[in-house]
Amino acid sequence: MALKAVVFAAIMLVTLTLVPVGAHFFELPHKIGMTQEHYFTVQEIYRGWALFGIPMVGAVPVTMVLAFMLRAQAVPFRLAVITVLCLLGALTIFFVRIYPANQATQNWTVVPADWMEWREQWEYSHAANAILIFAGWCALVTAALVTRYPARRDSAQRYE
Repeated sequence: MALKAVVFAAIMLVTLTLVPVGAHFFELPHKIGMTQEHYFTVQEIYRGWALFGIPMVGAVPVTMVLAFMLRAQAVPFRLAVITVLCLLGALTIFFVRIYPANQATQNWTVVPADWMEWREQWEYSHAANAILIFAGWCALVTAALVTRYPARRDSAQRYE
């Protein structure tokens, strides 16, 4: 039962992590060519989106625990490790590419001279994160589907 609970928690947390980066991914084609005035106006919708980082903070350790729990099952274990690596890759991109853009623009409230370069870095880094997190989510769901779950001891008695 503990394994199923961890699988459920991992799927929920990674799914919640996927939602905001998916939004960024699908917005990119419409936002990348906006004028400075329009772009900075649209960026105001992200105030408070830092809260979307909370599921990621939970997703990484929970998927690590899941990988540990699946270590005796080769395929599910590898898929869980892929999920962990995708999430860690996304975190790396965030701290190396997205966070510096947020800082340089004071969360898109100040227009630096090189704002277009920061915009490209921010937008394409979010797209890369969306791809990584989606790949990790796919690996996680596949792991959940191919995992052998321990049978309950009383299950045979319930069907007699």
